[in-house]
Amino acid sequence: MTKQNNGLAAGSLGTLESIVMGVAGSAPAFSIAVTAAVIVAAVGTLSVGSVLYCGLIMFGIMLSFVHLNQTTSHAGATYAWVGKIFGPTWGFFSGWGLLVASVVFMVSATIPAATSTLTIIQEFFGIAEDLKESTGWVTVTAAVWLTIVTLVVTKGIKHASYAQIVLTLIETCIVVALIGGAFMQYSAHPAHPPSWSWLFDFTPTTFATGALTAIFFYWGWDVTMNLGEETHEGDGIKPASRGALWAMVNLMLLYLIMIIVVLIVLTDEEIAKANTNVLYAIANKLFAPPWNYLAVISTILSTVGTIETQILQFSRSMFAMARDDALHRRYSALHPEWRTPWVATFVMWAMAILLLFISSYMPSVKDILDKSVAATCFQICFYMSMAGFACAWHFRDKLKSGSLAGKITYVVWPFVSAGFMVFVAAYSAVVSFDLLTNVIGIGGLLLGFIPFYLSKARQRRSMV
Repeated sequence: MTKQNNGLAAGSLGTLESIVMGVAGSAPAFSIAVTAAVIVAAVGTLSVGSVLYCGLIMFGIMLSFVHLNQTTSHAGATYAWVGKIFGPTWGFFSGWGLLVASVVFMVSATIPAATSTLTIIQEFFGIAEDLKESTGWVTVTAAVWLTIVTLVVTKGIKHASYAQIVLTLIETCIVVALIGGAFMQYSAHPAHPPSWSWLFDFTPTTFATGALTAIFFYWGWDVTMNLGEETHEGDGIKPASRGALWAMVNLMLLYLIMIIVVLIVLTDEEIAKANTNVLYAIANKLFAPPWNYLAVISTILSTVGTIETQILQFSRSMFAMARDDALHRRYSALHPEWRTPWVATFVMWAMAILLLFISSYMPSVKDILDKSVAATCFQICFYMSMAGFACAWHFRDKLKSGSLAGKITYVVWPFVSAGFMVFVAAYSAVVSFDLLTNVIGIGGLLLGFIPFYLSKARQRRSMV
């Protein structure tokens, strides 16, 4: 295996692994489990339209990542591309936005694995107490899962990719079984009768609210770009770019079908009661025990998969920023044998554990999820919109001389998608967010000024 000068294990991943990483990064079963109750509570049956339209918007962002990755494969992805096109300040904060989003995401990411694990423990050990509603039990179990996955990721990128292939294959089979069972049993008498109004009856408020939550469904596929330096290089479309493209196509189809399944099988009351166990609630109505617990297993596997990809994304981004001296050089340290950025990985683990235990003082598991999902979406909108604007500006000459397809896919679609994300983030921060969510979402970005100016000070001292 060849290694690049930066020490990362180049050539470790191919197209298949990149596609799997992209799908696993978005984590279909996890996203439905953690987000379905939130989006249905916010906009009801308009969830279907929100998922569809946000998929089209996210597709535009994906195109910008693909085009920029074709110019330069970089572990920092958005950080590097935006920095090259708009300058190092914008580049730094684009990278910082991803780092903050990843850490906050660890709260909402680990909770479904914890609640699903506690559900199985309760059932098979006959425990009367409802452990999954205890913030203490959920926090401890989430911390255990986070620690296990961190150790796997630190061991090496090949180990991580093999684990993802197995987890994603099992998860996909279970989700397909749920989809098939739902349409066979409930298409004739759905809990929510399908209607074209699901796509069109939006107000500005419901559109922005639904869009912000729907963005959370799709986030995570871009991990393929952060692993670009560790994929095979060759002529034509790079594996990381190809992986992102096919991952997004599959995710759009899967999420649209799955949100319809949620609505035709479950009533509003059942969705609200299910909370982070929506898939389990669906399986309970479709299959007899113990087959209904396959949904719980799929949620656990999906959550473990997305925890893994987010640790990979965070650690590669922090590594790249430290390698360029945008953060302290200590974070670019690689393990001598496994060639993984182990220091950055440990930082992710420590910060996520700290945030998990701070969040355990919130009154309920649902409150933790709602706040962390909304804050994460705000930060996603920020750094992904920067990539969209960077792509449109970098390839703006195609408006003069390119083909119609080139004009749309390189400039217009990425620009419109980026503008949409800015609108959703700004509108939600003003209209929808409470004080705590704004503190986490906006305050997390503003914290970046501290390492930014520390980095500037280090660079000035090194020049003296």
